[in-house]
This record gives sequence, C-alpha cells and structure tokens, in this order.
Amino acid sequence: MKKLIITLFAAAGAIFSAAAQGFPSEIYSGAWNSGHVQGIAVDKAEGAVYFSYTDVIVKTDFQGNVIGTVTGLLGHLGCLDFNEEDGLIYGSLEYKDDVIGQGILKRNKSDLKYENTFYIAIIDGKKIVRRDMDALKDGIVTCVNLPSVVADYEAKVEVGGKTIEHRLGCSGIDGVSFGPEFGKKGGKNYLMVCYGIYGDTERTDNDYQVILEFDTSKWIKKWAKPLEVGSLHRDGPAKPRKVFYAFTGNTNWGIQNLEYDPSTGYWFMAAYKGQKKQYPNYTLFAVDGSSKPVKQKLSGVPYVKKGLVVPLAESGLKDEATGIRGWNFKYGATGINSLGDGLFYISENSKTPEKLQQTTLRLYRFTGEPDQPFVSVK
Repeated sequence: MKKLIITLFAAAGAIFSAAAQGFPSEIYSGAWNSGHVQGIAVDKAEGAVYFSYTDVIVKTDFQGNVIGTVTGLLGHLGCLDFNEEDGLIYGSLEYKDDVIGQGILKRNKSDLKYENTFYIAIIDGKKIVRRDMDALKDGIVTCVNLPSVVADYEAKVEVGGKTIEHRLGCSGIDGVSFGPEFGKKGGKNYLMVCYGIYGDTERTDNDYQVILEFDTSKWIKKWAKPLEVGSLHRDGPAKPRKVFYAFTGNTNWGIQNLEYDPSTGYWFMAAYKGQKKQYPNYTLFAVDGSSKPVKQKLSGVPYVKKGLVVPLAESGLKDEATGIRGWNFKYGATGINSLGDGLFYISENSKTPEKLQQTTLRLYRFTGEPDQPFVSVK
C-alpha cells in the first residue's frame, strides 16, 4: 500500500511538472514522404521540436505546427541531440554506398556516388523558418568528419580463424547525446557517439556497444564546414578522446538512440531487438553515468587487448545467465528526449494508409520498473 501511495504521488508530481513547464502530452510531427523518423531533439527555451526523417529535417512547435523543413542532405541522418551550451542540434550523418545509401539517392532521384564518410552534422535550428529549405544553399548544416569510424567500418579483422569485414561489427554511427564523462557526476559535457553495429549472429566481436567520446568545444571554429554532397570534406578529429564499451549482447544495428538523463544520471540506449539466442535481447539499456569505466579484456574480441568497459545500470530486468540488464520497451529506437524531472518525450512512429512516415511524441515518466520502465503522462 505504501509503495502504491508513493507511486501515485510521483505520478501526480510528474503531471504537475509537465503542465507547469508547458509540455503537452503528445506532439504530432505530420506525415512525410521520406524514410522513417530516426531521432528527435527538443529546444525547450524556443518551444521547438526537431525530427530527423532520414534525409529530411522537420521542425515543429509544441502544438505540432510545422515551422519549417530541410532537404538536400542526401545521406542518412540519425539520432539528434540539442546542445544547450551552443543552441545547436547535433546528429549522426552517414554517406555509404550500401543498400541504405542507394535507397536514399534513388528516392531523391540522384545519380551521385559516395565514398564511405561519417559525419556529425551540426544543425542551426533557428535558421529553419519555412518549408522546403535547402541544407546547403540556406547554410543550415555544417559537418565534422569522423575518420576513425571510417577506419573501423572499412577494416578487416581475424576472428576464430576467419577474416571478416567491419571491425567490432561497425556499420557506421547512430546514437548521439551530450553529457558528463562516464564515472563523473556533472562537470564538463562531452558528445558521446554510438556505433551502428551489424546483427551478424555468427561472429563474436559485435556484442559490445561502442561509444566514442568527443570534446566539441572547438569544433565550430576548427572542423565544421558546410555540407557539400557532391564533394564530401574530410576535416575532423583524427580520433575520439576516449572509446568505451558496454556489454549488451548484439543488437540489430546497434544503439539507434542515445540519451543522457540528468535526473537519474543514466545514459539510455534504445535499440532494435538482437537475434543471438544466448542473450536476453532487450531493446532498452541504461548505463549509470556515475559508474567508473573498468579497463578489461573484451569477451569475444581477440584483436583488442583491453578496453574501457562501462557497466549497465543495476535497474530493470536481469538475465541471470549473462548478467545483462535492460528492458523490453516497445519505443525509443526512433527517438527519446529527456526533459528533466523524470519526464521524456518518446517517439511512437508509424505509417499512414498512404505509406507516409509519421510519429507522435508521447510524454512519459520514467519509473525504472522491470516490466514497465516508462508510463505515459496524460
């Protein structure tokens, strides 16, 4: 009974907090002829929401009114995060000559061909003021290249007597978020960037989530350049500041959305369900940001001597066989945004009858419960 009363008071407090801060219970993005929504970012001060629809950026207000759209990326824009320190949106941007890349070019009726290139896109959201703006001509997007990701993507490694492609299963990058360094509470914020990881069930070296840490404080002056899709630049830091590993078991395409939540100190990692039967294959994980990384041997990765491993938070379900913790939560892989005070906007994506892509951001409160980590706030 006591636990029920506490839960009711917490729910009432979350509802009051949401109303006081002007967060509606849902925000509809509109329907778009593009790839499915990949990520979201919220500028609370401006009252604006940004949606990545793979190769289209959509900006709305909190009532779902479209303020503007941006095209011309011709690449795969993934997870987004709003950086409160400079007022810009950061997102993972991929250019690959693979099925995904070719599909984007085909949808945009482009005959361009790309060399593999991975960027952090830096988006000036305040410049998005009308529909059908151009990422290049209107100066909305600049990019910073990540050459170390290309090196892992193109590498060949020896595992179990076989030569296989893509070191650590790297398919590129996706989840991004700003927050303090692992093992510290507060302090300077860094940009954490997660690898996309192939869901190959036969290899053993793709069971960790790979998280790159970057100090972006000098990026704008030193590295960021306008996007030129016909001539992709290679300017960027030679390597990340640090590389971390989180053992989750393999997930299909790695961490789709990464989000740091100051309320809990958790780094939430939303993924598509993995296929390896020896793992619980949760779709949501969390790293406790206050836990110090431990340098240790990586299981199943013979070509890395030791890596900085960050432990999963002691919350949610626990698989006794592997020790892996997480949740089976339906949403989050297409967008999750911490609003503070335990509140989140989480993307619930779908298609219209006409096959257009759409999403509704639903307001949720984090509970941490094993079977229901989030509950909607209405």
